[in-house]
Amino acid sequence: MTDVRIRQRGSPAGQPFQAIDLNLLLTPAGQLDTSDELATAVVVALMTDALAGPDDALPDSRDTDRRGWWGDLDAEEIWDGWPIGSKLWLVSRTTITGTAARKGATTVQIEDYIREALQPFLDRKIATRLDVTVVRAGIERIEAGIVMYRGDELLLALQFADLWRGIVVSAPIS
Repeated sequence: MTDVRIRQRGSPAGQPFQAIDLNLLLTPAGQLDTSDELATAVVVALMTDALAGPDDALPDSRDTDRRGWWGDLDAEEIWDGWPIGSKLWLVSRTTITGTAARKGATTVQIEDYIREALQPFLDRKIATRLDVTVVRAGIERIEAGIVMYRGDELLLALQFADLWRGIVVSAPIS
């Protein structure tokens, strides 16, 4: 089964993202565009909220919503799937910190969340190697690059900029 292609819509200048809107794309013939399936799957894995663990600190200490998706319940047993999503939402209200902070560097935490969300792609042999680069690119900005390989073949390269504001596919998907 193929995935449909999605594109992130921009937000008005100066407006912080409260939510990310993704549009389904159509081909010139009016059919759903199923190209870039892997990029779509990776974007959904990263932009969907995973269930926070009981020990995870939630962004708002007054909130008890650990999020997640109901479809993850027994996903493996029911449809040979895996839990979808990332815990990136847990750092939505976090101050960007360096390595000297009590919880460690925010960039390391974000890299860990990305790797955790994309680990099923390696476990299922969709990709054989994953390179993740997360860097602080300003006072209030973190950029992340994700590159997936199958053997020596480049499968996908995604660049996330300005705290996930933009997504750019920089390699052809095969």
